[in-house]
Amino acid sequence: MVKALSFTGAEGNRLVADRFGEEGAPVLLLHGGGQTRHAWAGTGERLARAGFSAVCLDQRGHGESDWVPSGNYTFLDFGRDLVRVASTLTAEQGRRPVLIGASLGGLAGILAEGHLAPGSLSALVLVDITPRVDLGGASKIVEFMSANMTDGFASVEDAADAIAAYLPHRPRPASLEGLAKNLRPTADGRLRWHWDPRFISARHSDGDVARAMAEDELIAAARHLALPVLLVRGGRSELVSEAHVEEFQSLVPHARFVDVEAAGHMVAGDRNDVFTDALVDFLETLEAPAAPV
Repeated sequence: MVKALSFTGAEGNRLVADRFGEEGAPVLLLHGGGQTRHAWAGTGERLARAGFSAVCLDQRGHGESDWVPSGNYTFLDFGRDLVRVASTLTAEQGRRPVLIGASLGGLAGILAEGHLAPGSLSALVLVDITPRVDLGGASKIVEFMSANMTDGFASVEDAADAIAAYLPHRPRPASLEGLAKNLRPTADGRLRWHWDPRFISARHSDGDVARAMAEDELIAAARHLALPVLLVRGGRSELVSEAHVEEFQSLVPHARFVDVEAAGHMVAGDRNDVFTDALVDFLETLEAPAAPV
């Protein structure tokens, strides 16, 4: 059974979530930029069957969560929301959550635990993200997100065609129900992505200096990660190369690493079965004592 939840973020912003499983150690799942909590549905169901309580959150400006009036969508802003949500979960369940963060969600996790509020999490799983990434691959993702941001789509099928052209290696799903949850109807009858356009505008406006500063913050935060860490990379990742993995392992020597063969940056979407198997294996090795608050 899925239970709807609501949290309060760092700016008083409402954050919407789904919980899979009422009992067990809490696991918080944060999607990547431009996605919604529904990207984790299959993983959430599997985690609940494995005995965990999985909370899949729409991050600020995404899905049904609030678009923040301030327009603050830096990595630190997402990290600040994470600190608030983790604190709430810890108070409710008596133990700190494990964070599973894909791309943007993983960066929020690095900053939350390594810089903003160490001790907020019990473990951290980074899904195809490291402090430094391939800028060419990142630009390609931003370009895809921007391409139909203004005009939108006439139908869900049109959006599916755009994704198929962008991800030719991924089989087209038989049902478009999941994709429909990532689109929102607008007043002109068009369908647009279910996120605040200012989120991607901020990515466009970042100059080289801003990107370098963000890398420096993330690298410094990664050096301070003392909790159990798992890095999961897509074997065909557009963002994270083997060199990036080696650099991360030098920053976080105790981190474990799993390479998911034939998966791109969207690891959970490309090979959800293999990804979730690796995830459950890692979670089951963790000790989950009650957290001192």
